[in-house]
Amino acid sequence: MAFDIIAFDADDTLWHTEHLYREARDKFVALLSRYAESELLGSELDRTEIKNLDIFGYGVKSFALSMVETAITLTGGKVRAAEIGEIVGLARDMLTSEVRLIDHVRPTLDVLVAEHELMVITKGDASEQIPKLRRSGIAGYFRHVEVVGEKTQQTYAGLLRKVGLAPEQFLMVGNSLKSDIIPVLALGGFGIYIPSKILWSHESVEHPPTGNTRYFELEH
Repeated sequence: MAFDIIAFDADDTLWHTEHLYREARDKFVALLSRYAESELLGSELDRTEIKNLDIFGYGVKSFALSMVETAITLTGGKVRAAEIGEIVGLARDMLTSEVRLIDHVRPTLDVLVAEHELMVITKGDASEQIPKLRRSGIAGYFRHVEVVGEKTQQTYAGLLRKVGLAPEQFLMVGNSLKSDIIPVLALGGFGIYIPSKILWSHESVEHPPTGNTRYFELEH
């Protein structure tokens, strides 16, 4: 198989991200523990975050707004200004945290860039994702960078038209079957799934496309 473009997801495919959300969630629950049970705080934050995706999109800023909304709702408006300030601080820490590449990423890119055009396709806020890519030290490997609101079959079809590429010439690499692999397979492209140790429950699917000959799963 020869691919004109190999594209990579960013968060938890090129660098570690989900742990930042888990750690911030735990700190949020601890911060507001005097108002409600930990389990309720966590589940309400999860529910609010999913509810707000269509409005705020993906990313740290969206997550921060959901934390603030959850704090106001569960405390009946009694949350203190200082506590809201600490929630904002959690988001600031996430946005300025070190970008830690996942093992084997750089040597893999070193090999691939010699013979392939490389691309990043990531969900989220461009004001968050582009600086992370720059801080990662690997921005120079990628000829194309696309930050999108959702990764649907229609999204990928539009991106392929933009670069003038047929689906069978395209390979997508990512850690989410729902966002990175299944929509690409549906178009007729190829997908390599690399499971991450931590996956946001919103990205999970029940049945991996193991019967598809254009689907591959790798350990790393």
